[in-house]
Order: sequence, then C-alpha cells, then structure tokens
Amino acid sequence: MSNSSVSLSKDQAATAPQPGSAPLLSRFLFSAALLIAVVGAVYLLKTNTSSPWQQIYDPTGHWWLSTLCAALPVVALLGSMAILHMKAHLAAVVGLVTALVMAIFVFHMPVRMALTTTVYGAGYGLFPICWIILPVIFLYQLTVKSGQFSALQQSLTNITDDGRLQLLLIAFALGAFFEGASGFGTPVAVCGAILISLGFKPIQAAGLSLIANTAPVAFGALGIPIITLAAVTGIDVMQLSKMAAIILVPFCLLVPFWLIWAYAGFKSMLEIWPAILVAAVTFATAQYLMAAHTGPWLVAIVASTSTIVVLITFLRFWKPKRVLNAKGEDITHIKRQRFDHSAGTTFRAWLPWIILSLVVFIWGLPIFAHALDAATTISFPVPGLHNLVQRVPPVVAKPAFEAAAFKLNWAAATGSAIFLAAVLSGFAMGLGPLTLARTFLQTVFSIRFTVITIAAMLALGFVTRYCGLDATMGLAFARTGALYPFFGTLIGWLGTATTGSDTSSNVLFGSLQKVTAQQIGVSPVLMASANSAGGVMGKMIDAQSIVVASTATQNYGQEGTILRFVFWHSLALASMAGILVYLLAYVPPFTHFVVR
Repeated sequence: MSNSSVSLSKDQAATAPQPGSAPLLSRFLFSAALLIAVVGAVYLLKTNTSSPWQQIYDPTGHWWLSTLCAALPVVALLGSMAILHMKAHLAAVVGLVTALVMAIFVFHMPVRMALTTTVYGAGYGLFPICWIILPVIFLYQLTVKSGQFSALQQSLTNITDDGRLQLLLIAFALGAFFEGASGFGTPVAVCGAILISLGFKPIQAAGLSLIANTAPVAFGALGIPIITLAAVTGIDVMQLSKMAAIILVPFCLLVPFWLIWAYAGFKSMLEIWPAILVAAVTFATAQYLMAAHTGPWLVAIVASTSTIVVLITFLRFWKPKRVLNAKGEDITHIKRQRFDHSAGTTFRAWLPWIILSLVVFIWGLPIFAHALDAATTISFPVPGLHNLVQRVPPVVAKPAFEAAAFKLNWAAATGSAIFLAAVLSGFAMGLGPLTLARTFLQTVFSIRFTVITIAAMLALGFVTRYCGLDATMGLAFARTGALYPFFGTLIGWLGTATTGSDTSSNVLFGSLQKVTAQQIGVSPVLMASANSAGGVMGKMIDAQSIVVASTATQNYGQEGTILRFVFWHSLALASMAGILVYLLAYVPPFTHFVVR
C-alpha cells in the first residue's frame, strides 16, 4: 500500500482502454435488455396470477456447479467494470441479464416472478437510494454556486495544511458522522466532494472515501443493521451490539492507519502517527462504550463527533514535522497562505453542512422518524411476489415466505431530509428560488446515467435475493466445517458487496449464520455479529457505493478503476476480520471476549 498504489489510477486512466470500448457488445447488451423489458412488460400485463414458489439451492445436483452459476451475475457485473472497462450502467445491464438467465433457466424461478422482482428492485433503486444521492449533490452544487464551498475549503486549510490530516478528519471522522446519521452512500458522496475541493485527485477522493467508510457501517443509519439483525435472528439486540463492537475494535484502530498508508505510503503514515492514534483510540473507545452500554442507535454519531472534537483540539497543539499537501508534495518550507476569516465567515462556510447534519440527525430520531413515517408513508405489497417466495432450511430454521412490500416513505426518507437541508441552505446562502430550481434540474440531468445504473444494480440484487442465488453462495461457505467462523465472516462481506447494504446482508444471511453456528457448536451471537462486522468490509466494493463515489467526484465511467483501487483493501480487511472471528470462536484467551 505505497503511494504508487494511489497514482496507479492516474496511469491507468492514461493507458487503459476507455470505458465502453466495446461498442458492439454494449449495443447488443442494451438491445437485449430493452427486448427483455418489452417482453417482460407484455408478459406481466397479460398474467395477473402467481402461485407460491419454493427456492432451490442446488438445482444442478452438484453444489459446486450450482454455486458457480449463482456467482455468475456478480462476476459478470464486477468483471465488466474492472476488466472490460465498461461504463457502470452497461455493466449493470450485463449483471442483470446474467442474473435473470440464471434465475429463470437454472434455478427455475417463474418468469413472471423474476420480472416482477426486477421491477421491484429497480423501484427500490430509484427510491430511496437515488433520492439520497440527488439531494446531496444538489446541496454541493448550491455551495459551489454561492462560493461557500471555497470558503469551506479555506477553513479546513486553516485547521491543517497537511493532506494526510485533512483526509483523516474528513473521510474518516466526518464520514463516520454521515454514516451514523443516514448511511446509504451519503458519507462517500459528501466527503468525496470535499476532498476534491482540497486538491485530492478525483479517483483518490472516491477510493479513499470508500476505504474510510468501513468501521461505522455496522452502526450506520442509527443502528439499523444491528437492529435488523436482531429481528431476523431473534437474538437480543444488546448482545449483538456489544459483540459487533468487540469484533470491530481492532479495525477502528487499524482503518485510520490503513487509510493514510494507502494514500501516502508507510513512511509518510508514520510521520503523523500521533494524530492517527488519537483519532483511532477516540473512535474505537467511544464506539465500544456506546455499543456495549446503550445499544446500536447513536454509536457511530457519538464516536464520530467525539473524534472530530478531539482531533481538531489535538491539532491545535501538535503539528507534523513535514507537511504534505493533497497532491503529496512537501510544502514544509513553503510560505503558505493563511485565510484570515472572521468567525462569521467561517460559520457561513460550514452552515450548509451544519444544517444538513442537524436535519438528518433530527430526521433519524426514533420519536420523530416513527411519527413522520406513520403519518405519510404509503406501503403496498408487490403483486405476484409478496409472500410467494419461500425460503427453506438450512438457510432458515423453518420454511418462511419472503415479504415484498414497496414502502414509499416520501417524507420520512433520509433523502427528503437532505433535500430540505439543501433548500434551507440555499436560502441561507442568499440564493433565490429560480436559482435553486435551475440548479436542481441541472443536477437531475447530470446524474441520469447514475440513476439507470443504480436501478439496474438494485434489480440485480433483488433477483439474487428472491431467487436464492445469495443463499446458494452462502451455503457453499457453510460447507467449510471447523473453518466456518472464517468463511462465515466472508458471507457477510459477500452479502454487502452484492446487495450494497449491511442491513440487507443481515436480512439475507442472519438466520443462516445462527443455524450454522448452532450446528457446528459455535456461539450464534458471535456468528450473527460476524455477519455484520464482515459486511462492513464489503461496503467499499459494492457497486452501489462505487457508483455513488464516481458520481459525487465527477468520475462517472471510471467505476472499474475505482473498483480495482479498493478491491484488495476490501478483501484483505475482510480476511483479517475472518481470522479474528476464528480466534474468538476457538482460541483462548480470545474466546473469553465472546458475548454469551
């Protein structure tokens, strides 16, 4: 993880084939997807009844072949971006078409059900996922138009000129706050944009934001992943919260060092080790204490806020001997411009982001969120899918039907909170209604391909889930016997990587983890928590997060480069988490830390 690993993206951008360099294949795939959509729409309109369908986890009669077939959609998606250099929306179509072929022709999912699942997943991609990305970028564009983003950049430079410390403060600490408050790609979108304004290269900003957004993910969005895991497994939420925090403590300490190492190299990382250690210890301590004693709800918010305050205070008394700017250039002996901003100017620069933080935080408070949700949410079952797909043992303890209800919580959604914050910030910055409207429409147009991409990727993820492809891959890991604690952690990694959500990974595999742990004599609390802890490492390579990062950093079309940048970091951290879980399962004195 030297500095060359970061500059590789620049070299690749100059030498690698341009995205979409296979026009014939792209046109063919697009035509195939369009044909499937038309035929599917006609089929759905002509068919309005459906019978229950039971998932099949080994349709070929050979578990390894069934697993290979189940993995093909993910391989097609990631391979198209990383190897064939396809643009994300084309790669998403490749993955979706592959998933439909596997679901219908190999796993024998009824055609109508597979197509309904595709529409359901695409709808979820549009709302709430795209509805989070759109207002975040809208807010960013408003701050650029008003000139406040430049002032924000200058205020951050006044805290420290060192790019490594700026990265630590923005990507790790501030990003953790946005993950804790809202999740769903918000920290990557916001932090990536801020890093670019400080002089980071776009690919760097995207990749490093993804690496930084790991440790808080299990407790993101006000603890939703752990709360959901408790609901799925029936295990006490406090037990899961404490166990997940125990597993993640070493990674809360490690990730800040890893982040700076990946950016600046090992030697340059050691030059600022005191600041990294302060941030790491503060975050790890606060996260563990909150998770173990209060539950998962405010863990990431308290940990991140504590880290921001402690780190800024520390930097008032400690400075690195050598100062590197965002480009990695030594500027120690260069007289640097200091921006003599008044307190009022600095406050106005931060005001949009303060408004965003406050609104998102208030929106996430259970008492407010539940009231707003109950008053405004429209929810309806998806015809032809709701309670018609049955999961069976050993994935679940007993046969259970999968719910499929589309929830349009238009007012309670995080994206609505961000949109309100953007509008309020626009007025606070002196922008008029016409400017806000014009900027919003420009933002909508600028992310049009991102919308297509995310809709297709979520459709792929939903087909994978409802068809049982995910369970087939999970069961392959479950065959590892005594090594299951290691590979079970990778199930969580795989689940988040394929669905884009640690919460979804817990929904998919939480029950499998509990059942398998009981079969092999390992703590169910440990393995259920390992699913969520392993899942945080998959967050940086899920296609949804990569597209959010590429869009926010104005790098759309470079998703393959971003994926190559972060993939090995993700796999290495996931493997380390698996080793830790194995030690916790079998090896004293680690076993004493397991919550029972």
